[in-house]
Amino acid sequence: MGSSQSSEKLHCNRYLDGQGPPSLVQQASEEVNGVNGVLPGCQPKGQMTWVILHRDLRGFPDDNTLQINYKFPDGIQSEKHPQPGQPYAGLRLCAYLPDNREGRRILKLLEKAFNQQLLFTVATNANGEDTVATASIPLKAQPDGADGYPDADYLKNVKKLLRDRGIE
Repeated sequence: MGSSQSSEKLHCNRYLDGQGPPSLVQQASEEVNGVNGVLPGCQPKGQMTWVILHRDLRGFPDDNTLQINYKFPDGIQSEKHPQPGQPYAGLRLCAYLPDNREGRRILKLLEKAFNQQLLFTVATNANGEDTVATASIPLKAQPDGADGYPDADYLKNVKKLLRDRGIE
């Protein structure tokens, strides 16, 4: 791998040249690796399911909650990942949406993005371990608090980021 290639890494490789991936705003608005729209997915094999919780999210007092469950077992990295042939740690993650018209629309879009392998990737964490991590679409992993609701622009922002990747 020559030095001229290091700045051309796919987002899936998390820019191993030390610069880190571009921000979500940059990814949504700039050309990525010479192509706009849907990037080839580098998501490992996993499962996405969802359930309805009979409780509201902060900011959505009249709605139940959609809990999306993502499950990825431990595995071996493919050629699309930072270290092909090396193991990676799996992931279990719950994400939350309001159970209303817009939340259900976003759920369908997230399911489409998951099926196109765009939501998760294998990345090296701060401890130097390769693990399944979210890719470029932010997920609300807490029903409330620092990474949760209320977040007035979350649904609109996720919808835009998905649309920018060809998910409509």
